[in-house]
Amino acid sequence: MGMYLNCGNGAFRQIRNGVYIDKTGLIDYINQTIDTARSLTCFSRPRRFGKSFAAAMLAAYYDKSCDSGELFDGLEISHLPSYKKYLNTLNVIYLDITWFISVTDDIRDVLSVIQRSVIEELLEAFPDYIKPDETILANAILNVCRKTNEKFFLIIDEWDALFREAKNHETLQKSYLRFLRGLFKGGPAMKSALAGAYMTGILPIKKYGTESALTDFEEYTMTSPDMLSEYVGFTEEEVRDLCREHTVDFEEMKRWYDGYSFEEPGSVYSPDSVMSAVKRKRFRNYWTGSETYESLKNYISMNFDGLKDSIIAMLGGDKIKIETARFQNDITSFKSKDDVLTLLIHLGYLAYNEAAGQVYIPNLEIAGAFQNAVEGNGWEEIASALASSEELLKATINRDCVAVETALEHIHDLNVSVLQYNDENSLSCAVTLAYYTARNDYTIIRELPSGKGFADLAFIPAPHVNKPALLIELKYDQTADSAIRQIRDRRYDGVLQKYTDNLLLVGISYNKNDKGKKHTCVIETYQ
Repeated sequence: MGMYLNCGNGAFRQIRNGVYIDKTGLIDYINQTIDTARSLTCFSRPRRFGKSFAAAMLAAYYDKSCDSGELFDGLEISHLPSYKKYLNTLNVIYLDITWFISVTDDIRDVLSVIQRSVIEELLEAFPDYIKPDETILANAILNVCRKTNEKFFLIIDEWDALFREAKNHETLQKSYLRFLRGLFKGGPAMKSALAGAYMTGILPIKKYGTESALTDFEEYTMTSPDMLSEYVGFTEEEVRDLCREHTVDFEEMKRWYDGYSFEEPGSVYSPDSVMSAVKRKRFRNYWTGSETYESLKNYISMNFDGLKDSIIAMLGGDKIKIETARFQNDITSFKSKDDVLTLLIHLGYLAYNEAAGQVYIPNLEIAGAFQNAVEGNGWEEIASALASSEELLKATINRDCVAVETALEHIHDLNVSVLQYNDENSLSCAVTLAYYTARNDYTIIRELPSGKGFADLAFIPAPHVNKPALLIELKYDQTADSAIRQIRDRRYDGVLQKYTDNLLLVGISYNKNDKGKKHTCVIETYQ
């Protein structure tokens, strides 16, 4: 067993020894690509979304140096026709690019270290088929295959680490891409030596203009995961089963970690956060907890037209239309706000609805990351508004209409164009922003279907929270009293029937023609 060649199934065995979610259906997909024209797969996902777990699983399955049957028997893959066909039948080369960077003194030497390290192990395993002075990994693999007829499966974990760690070293990046092309575009002989390959990382494959630098790869990303979307993270069914098995509140789990959503299978959760909450029996910011907020702060503070307005609109609960196709899949080639927002999708800070072409802040965990990131760098006014939102919630619960009106006037007076109302939707964005930290205690739903229409905003308290539910109706150029009347006329309380003994009706209006205070508020207890 080597460090890079046929490194065994120990890593996957450790994964199986813990709380385990069966994701072996991914193996069946890869099996369908083996020895075909689409045998190269790149599946990118955010940090701590299970990328290395999947890579370890594939290594354990294909590695011919071990017997992994006991690890897979009973799992989904074992019931599928392709299971026995490739189980422990291939030479696996496993490259963790982050590891190589960490053990190389000078990052400019990392490619030579990779090739030298793997060739040394190939020489040990196949001494008669590789020249002792060989320095090119692709040649070594090709010679072994040509003389033994044995095929290889390549796994590259954190493939994009060089683009992140040496983001301004263009010469090294281009050398790295040439190295990868040598492995994966080496003509018919090289293609016959590789049964397949699986790359994973945070960023999709680098683009130059509109074309991928590695055109032979089938790519699956956070903007377009297609048939692999259920392997991006944990599905809602998987999370529900975990919560039931470990006696964890599913609704609270959903509030904290749901929000990434695809056409199939629907909701997808951050695996690391879910597992941490199950283990610790406590909900908190796990996924971003180990990551500095400086990177997020730097990205959202970039000087691109419309970027700040888009971020503020998402803080206020809006979804923003963007174009993701022009992003160059690196962390330096930004040309527009859409490039920055697309990067944040790949980093996991934003969720993306592919059908609608919209981005949004996915859940309570990420909302907390944005709240921390808007401190400083020109965001002081927004940070101040978010910090005061807890006082606004207290004023609302205490039915202090004057304090609510004053807080909303403050939000509206900020020099931010997206908060300068022209309709009830922009008013709704500002109000949601004003109540930002209420997310800690409430699920906030905009345009909640109810009665004869839609409630503009519904604040549904979390199970552990002893606070009233709030039903907020907004009016533009009308009165707050008319908003309250609309709530009663449309029977909005029906959707909040279980909260009718502790429900506040809140009418908020904005009248641009009022020469004095433009916001008015009426708060009533439901009777």
